[in-house]
Amino acid sequence: MRAIAVSTFCAEPCLVEVPKPDPAAGEVRVKVEYAALNPLDWQMTDGALDGVAPHAFPLIVGTDFAGRVDMIGSGENRFRVGDPVFGRVTAPPVGRCGAYSEYVCVPQNSPIALVPRDLPLRTAAALPSAGTTAAQILGSTAVRSGRSLLVIGAAGGVGSFLTQLAAARSIGVVAAVRGEEKRRMGALGAAVTVDTTSDPGALEAAVAGLYPEGVDALVDLVSTDPAEFAAHTALVRDGGVAVTTRGVAAPAGVAWVDFRLAPTGALLDALAAGAARGELSVPIDTELPLEKAPQALAQNHAGGARGKTVFVI
Repeated sequence: MRAIAVSTFCAEPCLVEVPKPDPAAGEVRVKVEYAALNPLDWQMTDGALDGVAPHAFPLIVGTDFAGRVDMIGSGENRFRVGDPVFGRVTAPPVGRCGAYSEYVCVPQNSPIALVPRDLPLRTAAALPSAGTTAAQILGSTAVRSGRSLLVIGAAGGVGSFLTQLAAARSIGVVAAVRGEEKRRMGALGAAVTVDTTSDPGALEAAVAGLYPEGVDALVDLVSTDPAEFAAHTALVRDGGVAVTTRGVAAPAGVAWVDFRLAPTGALLDALAAGAARGELSVPIDTELPLEKAPQALAQNHAGGARGKTVFVI
């Protein structure tokens, strides 16, 4: 089968032919129709989980997928051949199966769920990592209805979902982006959108004008430099909370959350239902054939993502 893989850490991803996987007991094999790009995909090829989890090479890239069940492993199983499903590849070893391939095998009790009848597979593929991350972050910030949330990197996949979910709870979202995104972020529910590339002081001025005592919560999806993260935490009020998805330590005196994703099938069900009802917009920015995945990974690595990129398998 065709797949995008790397032969070793930090190698260039490329299109390869690898054997089709067979499902083990309790697994399902899915014929993938769409895969979605996430920063975690290139981070894993760079060795982000080296020493944390076992790896298999060639390491097949990709986490989020949508397709149809093609084969059932032995034993009881909650899925049937032909079921439309979507989810995340999480079972070790890393790289044994990856979403950037024609088939994946995943345990039935992993983050995988049925795709609602009214939800296109293309849309479902973009939901798992970004959608569950946004939903779980919002729970971790403990921001109550009517309060404020500053999102750094709001234009990306996670930020787009987070903005919508927070706005639905009447939380005032200050969306920090790179580039002109005011119209799109406003449509997603942001109270104000700030282009941080045009004026270094624009974000501080916007927060001060809306929330003189500081925002109730910060979610920083992009900062890897402690000084940059500290500058953003300075915009949080006393007693507020700062969340990072990049593992950056916060300065003293800040309630800090180093976010770690823990997706579940139940959460996928809830997100898919919201998307099917039209309550959650899934921001797909680009659709590409599988062979274009290496270039898309390189562009995502460089930063400035807008919405989600999906690959047609």
